[in-house]
Amino acid sequence: MTAIAAPSRRLRWSGWLLGFALGGFYDGILLHQILQWHHLLLGVDAAPFRDVRVQVLADGLFHALMYAIALAGGWLLWRGRAALDAAGAGRGLVADLLIGFGAWHVVDAVLFHWVLAIHRLRMDVAEPLPWDIGWLVAFGLLPIAAGLLLRRRPPAPGAAPGPGAPHGRAAAAVLAAAVLGAGAVAARPPPDLAPVMVWFGPGATPQTVAQAAAAVDARLVWSDRSGELWAFAMDDRLQALRLYGHGARYVGGTIVAGCFAWARPG
Repeated sequence: MTAIAAPSRRLRWSGWLLGFALGGFYDGILLHQILQWHHLLLGVDAAPFRDVRVQVLADGLFHALMYAIALAGGWLLWRGRAALDAAGAGRGLVADLLIGFGAWHVVDAVLFHWVLAIHRLRMDVAEPLPWDIGWLVAFGLLPIAAGLLLRRRPPAPGAAPGPGAPHGRAAAAVLAAAVLGAGAVAARPPPDLAPVMVWFGPGATPQTVAQAAAAVDARLVWSDRSGELWAFAMDDRLQALRLYGHGARYVGGTIVAGCFAWARPG
C-alpha cells in the first residue's frame, strides 16, 4: 500500500497540535460543561482543592493551555501552507488531526485519570474504570488508528502537486475553523443553564460587587463565604465581559476561565 508523500514538518506538527487542542476543547465542552461529569482537579482531595475557586482557576488554566496549543498549531499551519498544494496534503492533514485528537484522550486517560488521579471520566459512579476505558478506546485509540490508516491510503488517481490540487487548502481551512469554533464555544457562557460565575478576588466589598452588577444590569443570586466568588443572573450574558472593567478577576465562560460558569459551589 502506498503512503502519502511526506509533508513538511511544520504541516505535520500543525495537524497534531490543532487536533490535540480540539480534543481538549471537546473534553472541556462536553465533559466539564454539558455533562458536568468532572472538573480538572475534582479528584484531588487535599484541602485547598476543595475550594471552588481553586477548581475554577484550574479549569480556566486548562482552557488557556488549549488556546496556546491551538495558536501554536495555527501558526505552524500558516508557516507550512506552501506544502498544502502537494498531492494528498488535505488527507494527510485530516489524518494528523485525528492522531492529535486521539492523543489528547490517551494523555488524559493515562496521565490524568490513572497516573496522577486528579479526576476520572465520571466522578459520580461506583466503578469509574469501565467508563475510563470505554472513552479511551472510543475517542483515543480509534481516532489514532483511523488517522494512521488514512495516512497510508494512496493519493487519488491523477492527483498531482500544484494549484490543481486544492484539497489541502480546503482541509486546512476547515480544520482551522473547527478549532476556532470549538474554542469560541468553550469560552461562551451556557445560555439559560447557569448563572455567570464571577471571582472578584481578595479585597472585594459588597458595595463594589453591587456597583459592578448594576453596571451590567445583572442580579446577584449567590456568594460564597469569602465574598470573592459571586453568581450573577443576566439577561444579556455577553455583557459579562464588561465586569473585567469593574474589578472582576475571572468571569465565567470567558477565554481566561472557560469552565467558570459551570463550577458547582461545594
